[in-house]
Amino acid sequence: MPASDALPDLSGLLELSRIEQLDLKPVILRVQTDLYLRAPRRDRAVRETFTSLACGLIPTVDQETLRVVAEKLAAHPETPPAVLEALAARGIIAPPAAADADTAEDGPMPAMLTARLASLPSLRREAIEDLSRDGRPEVDLALALNREIILGGEPLRRVVGRARRDADLARVLLARPDLAAGDLAPLYLHADPATREAIVRAVEAVAGLRSCPPVPRGLGAALTALSTDRDVPTFVETLAASLGLPTDFVTEAGEPDARYDLLTLAMRAAGLHEDEAVYVFLTLNQGVARSAERVTALVAVFRSLGRAAARDLLATLLDRPLAERTPDLHRPYHGPEASFRHGTERAAPVRAAPPARNRLDGSR
Repeated sequence: MPASDALPDLSGLLELSRIEQLDLKPVILRVQTDLYLRAPRRDRAVRETFTSLACGLIPTVDQETLRVVAEKLAAHPETPPAVLEALAARGIIAPPAAADADTAEDGPMPAMLTARLASLPSLRREAIEDLSRDGRPEVDLALALNREIILGGEPLRRVVGRARRDADLARVLLARPDLAAGDLAPLYLHADPATREAIVRAVEAVAGLRSCPPVPRGLGAALTALSTDRDVPTFVETLAASLGLPTDFVTEAGEPDARYDLLTLAMRAAGLHEDEAVYVFLTLNQGVARSAERVTALVAVFRSLGRAAARDLLATLLDRPLAERTPDLHRPYHGPEASFRHGTERAAPVRAAPPARNRLDGSR
C-alpha cells in the first residue's frame, strides 16, 4: 500500500495518552476518524487499521466524543461494521442486529443505524448535511421527527423535495412548528386548510413581483368544450400544453382528490375565469360533480390565490418552471352550447352529457 494511502502512525500519542492526567484518547479518535473519512481510498489494510484503533478507543472515551465520531460516520458507506458494533455497545447507535439483515459488509450503512444517528439531539450542521443526502425514507423521517436540530437550507430542501411523494414524511414536516410556510410550499397538496392558507400568503408575497404571460387565445372555450364531452385525456393534454407541462403532470399528485386540487391550480395558473373552472368541476367528472362539498372545496382552492401565485405554486409542486410563452390554441368549437364566447365570463348552458369516458382517476 502506498505510504500516502496509509493512516498516520499515532503510536507516540497513544504512549503519551497513558500518562496520568494527560488523556489524549478523545483527540486521537477524532483525528483518526477524520483521516479515515478523508483518505483517498480505504482498502482492506486501511479499514483494518482504523477498526483496530477505533475499537480500542471507543470503550475508553467520553460520550460527547462518541457522539461527534458517530455523526461523522453516520452517512459514510465504508464505516467498518465492527466500529458500529463498538458504538452500539456504548449506547450511541442502535445495535447492528436491529438493522437490515441483508446489508453487505462493505455496502452502505444500514438504514436503521443511520436513522438512529439522525435522531441524535446534538447533530451538527455537517452531519445534518450528510444525512440529508442519504435519501432513504427511514433517514428522512428521522430527521423530520428530530425537533432538537435546526433543519433548514439545502438539507430541508432535499427532505421536503422527497416528501412531495411521501405522505407520511410530508405530514411530519408540516407538523413542525419551526419551519416557515414558504419552505413547505412543495407540500401544499398534503397540507390542511390553515397551512395551505399560510403557504399561499407566502407564495403571493413573492409572486406579486412578477407579471404573467398572456392567456392563450381560445383556451377557455377549448377546455370547456372538452369538459362537456368528458374527454379527460385531451382536456389534460390541452391544459398541460398551455403551461408547457408534460401531459402526465397530474400524476405527480398521487391520490384522485389531490389530482383535482392540482388540476384546479393548473386552471388558475393558465388564466381560466372562475365560471369556466366551475363549469369544468360540474361536467368533466361526474363523481366530482355529484358532490356539492367537493365542488365547493375546489372553488375555494381556485379563489384562494391569484394567477401569478398559482403559477409559482404549481411550479413548486411539480419542481419545474412553467412556460412563459405558449402558442394560441386553434381548436374548433364543438357547438355554441358547449363553449364560452371569447372575452366573456358567462357560462354556457350545460347540455346533456354523453356516456362517461375516462375519468381523471383512471376509472370509467
